[in-house]
Amino acid sequence: MNAYRDQYATLFKNGRGVVLIAISADPDTALASWARDSEYPFLFASDSALAVGRQYGALAKEAALTNRNLFVVGPDGKITYRAIPFREIDPTAYKELGAAIGR
Repeated sequence: MNAYRDQYATLFKNGRGVVLIAISADPDTALASWARDSEYPFLFASDSALAVGRQYGALAKEAALTNRNLFVVGPDGKITYRAIPFREIDPTAYKELGAAIGR
């Protein structure tokens, strides 16, 4: 999340025409506190019931854990890019993501 925050201006165009939503199985109160304390400029959503995780295939073999996946959804609601799993420590992953977003 820190990499997203630190690259938000360039990678996500400061939110102009791009909506970034980080979805986590953590409770909404924990996410709100984390987002506020770390000054994240994007949205967080809680998926504590793992419904979204199931729909997008983000559940690990242990049903209570989720993989770090990334999806770019176009204005038409269709997935235009998938990174399963997202390699957050690989700098090339952000170049691929930037290309998918169209920056």
